[in-house]
Amino acid sequence: MKRSLFSTASGAATKPTAIERKIKRVCQDVLRMGALVEDSFRLTQQALFARDLSTIERINALEDRIDEFYRQIELDCVVTMTLNAPVAENCRWLSALMQLVRDLERIGDYSQDLADIAVRLFPYGPHPHLEEVEAMARQTLTMLGMSLAALVEPDPEAGARLQAADNVVDEAYDRLYGLLATQRDVPGPIEPVLLMVLTIRHIERMADHATNIAQRASYIVTGHRS
Repeated sequence: MKRSLFSTASGAATKPTAIERKIKRVCQDVLRMGALVEDSFRLTQQALFARDLSTIERINALEDRIDEFYRQIELDCVVTMTLNAPVAENCRWLSALMQLVRDLERIGDYSQDLADIAVRLFPYGPHPHLEEVEAMARQTLTMLGMSLAALVEPDPEAGARLQAADNVVDEAYDRLYGLLATQRDVPGPIEPVLLMVLTIRHIERMADHATNIAQRASYIVTGHRS
């Protein structure tokens, strides 16, 4: 039977055990962390593509909160596994959640890195390929939303769907990298081109981590790796 991350690990209709209640609380914290990561990436896109540098302070503040959640969730998982002698299924949940929050934390790190790039790009004006990079970023933000939704609703196919979406981002990365790397007679400084290459690389890695999250969510509810 399919179940969400908010049902008990056993899936039973009986009163949840103490460890199942702890796992549920961890899942709720994971979703709170995910919402912060999503907000951070959305603000980063405003900084990069709308050239709104007023978002930078908020992005940095969100990163601090994301890191706090990451450390707390990891600690809660370790303590729960150490003190409660969990059965195999509960161990699967806790270990997968620990891996999953690392993916979220890395997306948050990349978001902050992209905000720093937005500051460095600002003096140069919009790059000719900026709209294509923005489309790549929007696709990745959509993937992040899909992966977080997979944490709430049981979806054994989420990993496969995110992998297909990730292929689209990979194709965009390859195309843009080819355009940027083969530019000749670049007018002015080369720094904007280098920063754009770094931007698409960060976005591509964020999409990879979003895919990992969906695959880990599918593993939690099915017990089978994608």
